[in-house]
Amino acid sequence: MSDTSENDNEISFSLRFLGRVEVVRHSGLEILNEAIESLKTPDKYNPEKAAKKSKVHLFLSQSGIDILENKTKFLLYTCPLSNISFCALSPSSPKIFGFVAQHPAAETYHCYLFQSRKFSHVLVSLIGDSVRASKQEANTNRAAQDLKVEALRHKNKMLQRENEELKRKIRGQTDV
Repeated sequence: MSDTSENDNEISFSLRFLGRVEVVRHSGLEILNEAIESLKTPDKYNPEKAAKKSKVHLFLSQSGIDILENKTKFLLYTCPLSNISFCALSPSSPKIFGFVAQHPAAETYHCYLFQSRKFSHVLVSLIGDSVRASKQEANTNRAAQDLKVEALRHKNKMLQRENEELKRKIRGQTDV
């Protein structure tokens, strides 16, 4: 399988990267199957298809997924967990799995496809659990921020009332 880092916040797997394909929707097994079929069709104008079936290291952390080329350790792709919308095994080939992520700078989605002889189902489960935990943490953080904002609004209203009261007292003293 893989080794974990010193602080256990990251896990890595060595597997085959089949390619990255731009897709029209952000989820669904049909998208996964269409992406797999798309990779089977050679396209000399698409460099992402030319790099298929290379060995990579997939690093899964609390913040996202990094895909590094095996020999050079060159970072090919990085996908924040918040951008991942779907992950599944291929119904036709359980050794193939993929995930769909929104491009961080555009309104497009890409399906990243991998092949692993032993760990496809484990990775799908890990990625799915990580995405769910990330979204739950984001919702918790958002709720905490909402509470802070509400507390600040309340404090602001109290200070405005106090300010108005002091202005009235000052006006009352100057009228005397």
